[in-house]
Amino acid sequence: MIDWDLAISTGVRFARQGPEVSLADARAVVAELRGLTAVVQQPVREVTGLTSQGAAGPVAVVDRPGWIRANVGGFRVVLEPLADKLAERSNVVPAPGSVVASVGSRVTGVQAGLILAYLSARVLGQYELFLPPGEGGTDSPGGAQSANGTSANGASAKGAAPTVGRLTLVAPNIVMVERELGVDPHDFRRWVCLHEETHRVQFTSVPWLRGYVQGMMTEFLLASDLDPGAIVERLRAAAVAVAGAVRGGDGESLIEAMQTPAQRALLDKLTAVMTLVEGHGDYVMDAVGPQVVPSVAEIREKFNTRRGSTGRVEQILRRILGIDLKMKQYAEGSRFVRTVVDEAGMAGFNKVWTSPETLPTRAELSSPADWLARVG
Repeated sequence: MIDWDLAISTGVRFARQGPEVSLADARAVVAELRGLTAVVQQPVREVTGLTSQGAAGPVAVVDRPGWIRANVGGFRVVLEPLADKLAERSNVVPAPGSVVASVGSRVTGVQAGLILAYLSARVLGQYELFLPPGEGGTDSPGGAQSANGTSANGASAKGAAPTVGRLTLVAPNIVMVERELGVDPHDFRRWVCLHEETHRVQFTSVPWLRGYVQGMMTEFLLASDLDPGAIVERLRAAAVAVAGAVRGGDGESLIEAMQTPAQRALLDKLTAVMTLVEGHGDYVMDAVGPQVVPSVAEIREKFNTRRGSTGRVEQILRRILGIDLKMKQYAEGSRFVRTVVDEAGMAGFNKVWTSPETLPTRAELSSPADWLARVG
């Protein structure tokens, strides 16, 4: 479906250069970030009441090309079931090796690379759930840990045991934002690490959560309508979504426009759980208090202001790619967590992790009282 090698080369080629940093300073930033991932573990446990089960997994501090390579590796793992489905229905797609298939995979490879190039300058960190088996990071000459997103042969090994997730921090973006905000760099780095460490704790302390999210994503992909006529209709809907974003409307993102009716219900559930985990991460960033991050209030105020101040082109791209939806997830999820904790305490909130049935629905995220009434 996608020429992944071309996606990587395109993404790396068009990724913007990071801020000017000397080699010594770059190594110092990497060392500090790696150290902070261990330092923030105790504050996160104290705030959340959650404790990771087993090994926490690797930490990768990467530059922008490293982030692109890592995410291509994750995409390959996630999209593998859909690729298998396409192979089974070879009458729907051009035969592998044909001119049409070759050209198509290169076009989508360039598209994927351009999107990754754009996002690579905006992501501060993430907890990578989907890694090729045995995947890890290696130190690059520049002092930052570079994450290679594929196995040695460029693909994940089918049937291999799942690899534990990886906490990834994008060093140049963290430096860039802390400079733009004019905040204490050490406080800001600790603040970012708190958010990503919270995600690691979520997925390593709640045994069923990782499988639930992966299962939902696989089900969502397999619900794709592979009929050529339906695909054309989806493409038309995508064109309408892009046009709406350019006009400045509040229409659908590409993901929403391209989904089938069956996928809409699945996306509601997936959006609900991701809103919860993102909001929970944002809540913990601020709940640790000044004793852990002295300038936490100043950082949050400036960071929220930055989130809301973007140019016209940036606004269009954010609408098309669904980034505005993610910003809403942070805010809505954080409000839900804060409201429930205020009403029922952290122990009461943590009932949310009992099973998939105790997760809030999208409607309950907007009305925490309904979730409290249902779950108790």
